Amino acid sequence: MPGDYRNIYKTCRMAAGLTQEAAAERLDISVESLRAYETGQRVPPNEVVELMVILYNAQHLAYQHLRETNALYSSVVPEVRPKSVLEASAKLTNRIFTFAESHADRRLLRIAEDNIIDAQERPEFDAIMEDLQEIVEAALELRCANQICGKEG
Repeated sequence: MPGDYRNIYKTCRMAAGLTQEAAAERLDISVESLRAYETGQRVPPNEVVELMVILYNAQHLAYQHLRETNALYSSVVPEVRPKSVLEASAKLTNRIFTFAESHADRRLLRIAEDNIIDAQERPEFDAIMEDLQEIVEAALELRCANQICGKEG
């Protein structure tokens, strides 16, 4: 897989404390297939990644796999970067407070009130949507951080 995440399958397996042999057996795939996924020679099918997510207790693996292999998904769902629970909580809380303090929720309601987003409203609407996308990203990062912390704690 391209990018910094081409070994995410290996990273998650190792974080779960499993050998390739043990993981392959539990995933009901060959060690050779797992090795090919972990070295980027092949992309695992979604069904195998779903089993990896469960076995490795790694929700972030699903997000990253889908972002790397599905153009539609990557255009809609923000990137989820690994963060500590504290860092992810602070980011989410800060984004929510900033959104609330700017009264973006009220501005959004004013824009949507007539059920039409006209050309004059479009820039403000798009800016509000960017702010909401940042909140979604922060929430996903917290969800993943919580899972990682739960494993280690």
